[in-house]
Amino acid sequence: MQLTDQSLLKQQCYINGEWKTALSQATITVNNPATGEHIAQVPNMGRIETELAIKGAEKAFKQWKNFSVRDRSKILKNWYQLIIANKEDLGLLLCLEQGKPLPEAIREVAHGASYIEWYAEEAKRISGDILPIPAVDKRAFVTKEPIGVCAAITPWNFPNSMITRKVSPALAAGCSVIVRPASKTPLSALALAELAHRAGLPDGVFNVITGSREIGDTLAESPIVRKFSFTGSTEVGAKLMAQCASTVKKMTLELGGNAPFIVFDDANIEEAVKGVIANKYRNAGQTCVCANRIYVHDKIYDEFIHQLSIAVDTLKVGNGLDEGVNIGPLIDQSAVHKVKEHIQDALEKGATLIRGGKTHSLGGLFFEPTILANVTQSMKVAREETFGPLAPIIRFYTEEEVITYANDTIFGLASYFFSQDLARIFRVSEALEYGMVGANTGTLSNEMAPFGGVKQSGIGREGSKYGVADYLEIKYTLLGGLS
Repeated sequence: MQLTDQSLLKQQCYINGEWKTALSQATITVNNPATGEHIAQVPNMGRIETELAIKGAEKAFKQWKNFSVRDRSKILKNWYQLIIANKEDLGLLLCLEQGKPLPEAIREVAHGASYIEWYAEEAKRISGDILPIPAVDKRAFVTKEPIGVCAAITPWNFPNSMITRKVSPALAAGCSVIVRPASKTPLSALALAELAHRAGLPDGVFNVITGSREIGDTLAESPIVRKFSFTGSTEVGAKLMAQCASTVKKMTLELGGNAPFIVFDDANIEEAVKGVIANKYRNAGQTCVCANRIYVHDKIYDEFIHQLSIAVDTLKVGNGLDEGVNIGPLIDQSAVHKVKEHIQDALEKGATLIRGGKTHSLGGLFFEPTILANVTQSMKVAREETFGPLAPIIRFYTEEEVITYANDTIFGLASYFFSQDLARIFRVSEALEYGMVGANTGTLSNEMAPFGGVKQSGIGREGSKYGVADYLEIKYTLLGGLS
């Protein structure tokens, strides 16, 4: 691995300002999904190391919360600048451990850094209030204080930006944080810890620990940890909620999605196709907000599929380090199996294969970008999250019908639709039961907007001015004797 700064490749955990191996000396192998090559070994830590990290974070919190807002902001800005200065190395690490194309990986690094920059400034806008009360000899004050030690478990599909989106508001608020990154993609998290150290974050304020499920269990059950943030499946999120209930933690959960992408008959078809390409095939379809069900009006159904097929034919599958590649590998064989399962189920129930449908000629974890036509609501691909480069196209006839289809799911993370009718845009955006709606766009995420879902897609929001709220406690103080 040829990094400009080789010291960004860390193979130890960052706990209380020190780089440590597991007490048992056990390790986890990190593989490149594009080649199968072993690229690193990281510690396989457990309960004891996690408890040490919690104690260190508790001590560090008492120091960090008393830093002035200006000083916290300055350190976050230093961190942001170091990430941008090293974005090519960070992008290479991300590409090698996760598989997405290098330019896309570098864009993720820049996107992740934008949250740090945003919250470096948002820290200065955390304010309280003075309230009117009935008594003339009293005054009521409302202040906001950091909640305490926070924990975050992050997924493998966005191993850089998922960390910064969770950690930066916590640090801005004055909290300390312990992060457990996905075991498949820990290198981005450890590199971020190295840069945080260089930026001047005090020891114990930001910790990264890799290893077993014991880490999550220990963080969830600890009374010292007051806030828990998790991105992953609804099933695991529900289990974490149950574990965190014993200590009544605040939680932010970004869970499963089953995003509808609706194309009405008055839509600009060319723009809608561009939206699908940008949305569905980014990161090989391995995003929680990508279109899982594409609904197209009967009047434009055939033309839409024709234009989408032409666009899909231009996509290049391959190793993320190769020039011109748009789609990298899936993360593992279970991901490949799920895509195949959804395709087989759809074909058996009457769907038509338009493009792709099988493992790519490159073999391994590469899969052809796929289009299925004549898909119905009863097929697995319309009921379950696929997490792969599979675009199922479902025909609809009326606005009321497609809204019913779109909302017929336990999930409510992201949704999209294309229309040029202004009244419809307002009508549909209000009718969709989702935390996020993209109208005439296939991309949603940015640091200034609240990211999160409803129903079983999670609770809370990340990003924007709303994202810091869950890291703060509101305190009411009544001052009497003023007569």
